[in-house]
Amino acid sequence: MKWQNLVSGLVASVSLIAIANIQPASAQVAYGSYVGVGPTVGITKDSQVGGVVAARYKLLRTPVSFRAQALIGKSTAVVPTVSYDVPLNWQTDAYLGAGLVLAGGDTASPVGNKVSFALQPGVDYVVPNSNTVIFGNAIIAFDAYRDSNATAFSIQGGVGLRF
Repeated sequence: MKWQNLVSGLVASVSLIAIANIQPASAQVAYGSYVGVGPTVGITKDSQVGGVVAARYKLLRTPVSFRAQALIGKSTAVVPTVSYDVPLNWQTDAYLGAGLVLAGGDTASPVGNKVSFALQPGVDYVVPNSNTVIFGNAIIAFDAYRDSNATAFSIQGGVGLRF
């Protein structure tokens, strides 16, 4: 009986010490920055298909990222944005970015041909146990054309490499 009480007391003490030393786990969803490539489709006005080079720089400990995309079609536009990232699960972030379309020239890019304000909703998915990111987003550029005040809309997607 004495041994059983001693063993029970020892197990209880070790259990209490283990519980007291447990630290909560913390993880960042879709953690990391990446660079990727893929196709783009400009849907409005002069519809066109092209390519996109995308980059995301994730700020640590905040749900904010700096993003930039170069959309290459009949003309090229660069779209830098700042996004607010919302975790959906351990591998997926949804985000909404705001920024500028930097485009110029007479020929329209997939998102217009003049400097304009842009919104960028999108999703990033990190493939488990890898450095691969699958991304998709839309760019809505307001007052994006020189000859009209039309809104430009493009859709992009692709594959990236986390760093």
